[in-house]
Amino acid sequence: MRHLRSVPPPTRGPGATSVAPGEPRPLDAGELATLLERTSRTFALTIPLLHEPLATDVGLAYLLFRIADTLEDAPLWGRDARIAALDSFGEWLVGEEDERAWLDHIASSPPTTDEGCLELLSRAEDVRVSVAQRGDEIALAMTMDVVRTSSKMGEFVARQTDKGGLVLRDVEDLRAYCYAVAGIVGELLTEMFLVRHPVLEPERDALMDLAPAFGEGLQLVNILKDAPSDAQEGRSYLPLGVERAEIFALARTDLARANDYVNLLRFAGAPAHVQMFCDLPVRLADATLDRLESGIAKLTREEVMAIFAKVTAPRDP
Repeated sequence: MRHLRSVPPPTRGPGATSVAPGEPRPLDAGELATLLERTSRTFALTIPLLHEPLATDVGLAYLLFRIADTLEDAPLWGRDARIAALDSFGEWLVGEEDERAWLDHIASSPPTTDEGCLELLSRAEDVRVSVAQRGDEIALAMTMDVVRTSSKMGEFVARQTDKGGLVLRDVEDLRAYCYAVAGIVGELLTEMFLVRHPVLEPERDALMDLAPAFGEGLQLVNILKDAPSDAQEGRSYLPLGVERAEIFALARTDLARANDYVNLLRFAGAPAHVQMFCDLPVRLADATLDRLESGIAKLTREEVMAIFAKVTAPRDP
């Protein structure tokens, strides 16, 4: 994969065809919101808390990561098809217009039956056009970090059998996986916060140091929460031979660092909407972990909305 120096304008290569009909065009606000609602859980609740331009920045970044995630999971594809698609996606994302194998494969053989993910894949060209319009600094950060994620995902997929079945060896292996799929997300969010709100720049190093734990903690809670449904589908992200109590302890440590991250944003003068955007998923994860340790699968809608109301309550200036 070539070195990323800039994000080329999204042009169409000779003879290229698009999954979506017509020429690629930027997503409007309603289309972006619809795709987020159809493909995300927590992010569909938290992104609307952000003000522009961050709301669109983060929404588009999430969609790029969600495309990579869909190619990684791809329950209707074998291992080799997923590896090839992730690599092709990365090349396409950095502007290799002749690199459209992943789009062609999707057109002939959908990777999933999930209608929301299929709709997102059909709008991939439009997502890329939208990203290119965010400005060079934001677009380059998104592109570099999503390509890093897709590349690392490919390495983990390569360890699976053709039917799936990734086996993580130990806690460090689990942490490496969480960094690939979530820690990098925390780093990209931080970079976008710094670009849009330069007041945070003096705390760049400290924020970047905490950012991977912010993502890792949320991912560990999702892994613990989804373990039963993952097992039914033949997946397990819990390392064999590692006590669940050790994973819970790691998640608690990460969430404590995630709280430190939120507090540092507050100390550094981040706008309230950025603080709320980060605070809400951490509080939801903390509460979910409490429930999981007591043997209950998930929070009720009423509990989620109570936490939402507390986080978004008016704050003293």
